[in-house]
Amino acid sequence: MVQEKIKALRSLCALWLLPVIVFVACVLSNTSAFAQTTHLLVITGVPGDEEHAKQFAKWADAFVDAAKKKDAVADGNITVLADRAATKEGVEKAFADLSARVRPSDAVVVLLIGHGSFNGTQAAFNLPGPDLTAQDWAKLLGKLPSLRVAFVNTSSASGAFLPTVAAPGRVVITATKTGGERNETVFPEYFVAAFADPSADRDRNGHVSLAEAFEYAKAKVVQAFQQKADTNDPAVKKLVDEKDAIDQQIAGLKLRKNGMPAAQYDEQMERLLTELALKTKAIRDLQAKKEKRD
Repeated sequence: MVQEKIKALRSLCALWLLPVIVFVACVLSNTSAFAQTTHLLVITGVPGDEEHAKQFAKWADAFVDAAKKKDAVADGNITVLADRAATKEGVEKAFADLSARVRPSDAVVVLLIGHGSFNGTQAAFNLPGPDLTAQDWAKLLGKLPSLRVAFVNTSSASGAFLPTVAAPGRVVITATKTGGERNETVFPEYFVAAFADPSADRDRNGHVSLAEAFEYAKAKVVQAFQQKADTNDPAVKKLVDEKDAIDQQIAGLKLRKNGMPAAQYDEQMERLLTELALKTKAIRDLQAKKEKRD
């Protein structure tokens, strides 16, 4: 049953052309992203230039600050690798250290901020010196004794990591749907911002879960793409208006969730999410055609 749901979720996500989450993030939807005894491993890869170096550092710092201030994650449970420390050897040592001190009941969150690559068969996260491939990351994650592991890759081409690093009990979030999406992503900015934005806390429990952060970032990414759409074009405006109407239906359905059968809610939500995905794709396709003509 679980596998069937996972397959269905993958099929649905494949339509989004947006950040993808697999392995049912709802397991963390009602609790803090940093629940129980939590260990954070934040890695910033090769920036390429000073501007990106500052940007990556800013996002890493914001994520760590939120974990410490809002969820009291201890300094001793936080590891940040950047610059020369973020090498293949440095990452492997960090995982070895985690494996030695993490208990099965602990939670581990691994966040990658940087650039990624995909050559058609192999995906990698870019580090100083040799890169670590998706297969390398899967092996490192597999050594962790924790039963609660979240792997968040916010880089370009990160979608190619999905089939390799996915595993039972593991939450995987990527910034792209496939490895072919090699453009710089806007997802990490919004994902990190979610943990400091009260509006991301949808269930108003005082904490932002990974699922809530993902939904927040996904919505922001959609808005960013929509802002690039030419709503002066009647055809584009019509699609945007229709998409906004679906968004409102989804919001209304969520408010009615507690008063309806779970199966009915899931069926209606899946239908609306599919319609939303198709409408979003239609907007982007129409905009792309218009840009080619121009």
